[in-house]
This record gives sequence, C-alpha cells and structure tokens, in this order.
Amino acid sequence: MGEIVEIKQKEKKPGRKRKLLLKIGGSILGALVLFMGIVFVVNVISNGMEKKQIDSYGQYVQVDGKKMNVSIQGDGEQTIVLLPGQGTPSPVLDFKLLIDQLTSDYKVVAIEPLGYGLSDRTEKERTTENIVSEIHEAVEQLGLKRYILMGHSITGLYGVSYVKQYPDEVMAFVGIDSSVPNQPGMDVKLPLKSMQFLQSSGLMRLLKKLSADPYDAMDYDEHTKEQMNLISNQVATNSTLMNELKNLGSNFKNAEHMIYPRELPILLFVQSNNDNNPKWLPLHEEQIKQSDQGKLVPMEGSHYLHHTKYKEIAEQFKEFMKQIQLK
Repeated sequence: MGEIVEIKQKEKKPGRKRKLLLKIGGSILGALVLFMGIVFVVNVISNGMEKKQIDSYGQYVQVDGKKMNVSIQGDGEQTIVLLPGQGTPSPVLDFKLLIDQLTSDYKVVAIEPLGYGLSDRTEKERTTENIVSEIHEAVEQLGLKRYILMGHSITGLYGVSYVKQYPDEVMAFVGIDSSVPNQPGMDVKLPLKSMQFLQSSGLMRLLKKLSADPYDAMDYDEHTKEQMNLISNQVATNSTLMNELKNLGSNFKNAEHMIYPRELPILLFVQSNNDNNPKWLPLHEEQIKQSDQGKLVPMEGSHYLHHTKYKEIAEQFKEFMKQIQLK
C-alpha cells in the first residue's frame, strides 16, 4: 500500500512542474504583450503630438498631382539643385550646414523627393525613371534652365540617368560620397517588413530613446536637431521609402553600365575610410576617369560627409567651379 502512494506522488511531481512552467510562460507572455501594447500606444500618441510640433519650411510645387517640398536659399547667379541620400528623413534640414556655406555665392534649391521630409507620399513605383521624372518636373515648375546637380549617396545612381535625359540642363555633377552604378552588393534583399514593424510597433522609437543622439557633437543647433528627430519619427519606413528600397537592386542593375558624359565636369567627395567596402575609393577613381574635367577629394568621416566636412566641401566646390570650363 505504501508503494502505491509513493508511485502516485512521483506521478504528480512532473504534472506540477508542467503546470508551473506553463504558468511562468503565461506570465512572461502576458508581460510581453502588455509591454508591446504600452510601447505601441505611446508611439501612436507621440506621433500625433509630434506632428503638430513640426515647423514648416520651404515651399510646395505640384508634381504628378502631389505636393513636393523644396527650399530655395541664396541668390547667386548659378544654381545648385541639391538631392538627398536614400531615406534621409528631412533633406533640407540635413543639408542645412552645407547650404549655409553655399548661399553666399549660389542659389541652392534643396529638393525633398516624394516620401521625404514634408513632401507627400506616392504609390507610384520607385523606379529610377519615375524618381528622375518627378525631380525634373519640380525643377521645371521652378523655372530652372541650367544648374549644377549636387547630391549625397543614392544621387550618384539617379544622377547618371538624370544627366542622360537632360544633358543640356546639367552644368556639372557633384557627389557627396555618392553611389556608383556598378558598385557591388546592391542585390541584397533587405528585411523591409521587419523595418516597418520596428517603426509601426514603436520599438524603433524606444531604441532611439535608449541610443546616443546621432547628431551629438555636430554643429546643428538644438532646434534643428529636434526637428530632424520629429520628422524622422513621422517619415522613416513610410510606404514610399520602403518601395524605393524594394526597387534598389533593380535600379542599380539597370544602370550598371551607365556613365557620365566625358565633357561633364565631375567633383566627387569620397569617404576614404570605408572599411566595409575596400573598393569604394577605387570605384570612384574609375568614375572620375570618365570625365575630362574630373576631380576626386578623399575625406575621412562618416558616409554623411556633409555633417562634419561641410566647410571643406563648400570650399573645395567653389574652387573647383573657378577652375573648370562650363559648356
């Protein structure tokens, strides 16, 4: 009889352990759901409040039935059309330090493509053809006939197509660590759904809160830093920017053999300490050889060279423009 009781007690112990584990697991799951719920609600409320705190800047032009935001500063005889790197939340504010250095001598037209900054979003596929066409429509609306095309990162890809389509308008191309059409590794599939989940769930906001200020120790004033963060929370991973990332591989593939016209003056500011891509500098050196009036300026810094090297970029650019012959 004693043996039977002992066996029953042994049988009960595994059942108790399972119940305990299930209870702990349920508690953890419940806490996680509660945590995610709080993060999500805080994000929704914060987005609504922050949207009202964003200051307007620039002016709108109508492009393909949408409003595209542009900023026009300076009144120099020559015009610079300034384009952002892929995904830059607020191009006008991001370029502020550089723009301030250029407006004494040039008219600077900073364009926020659809999906960027204060511009409307669009459902139109983000192919190079569509993006270039929309930018040019904005340029036409502003009545610009001849200008210098300057831009960061992905502008190096779109710029080749832009110059090919509108060769009589572009006087020179200036790249700020700009992409090269034949650069390797651009066929990688990005985790777009994960990126959107992080943003829509509020986890990205939380991660930003826990991370260091990306603009710390830079020369932006506090108000500009605050505005860039506010706009980033509204714009990052929106459907238009995600569609642009989805088309990134095919856009590079379609342009891999494209080059700038030999007679077009080209100035490239290139990150010299790109440890992730040792071919980065050689690729740009090869691109410079395509131009009879080409110059490459290596610079140590982050991919966003204009955040810290804006004075040097402006000085080198102005000197370059004095030396070249424009068609």
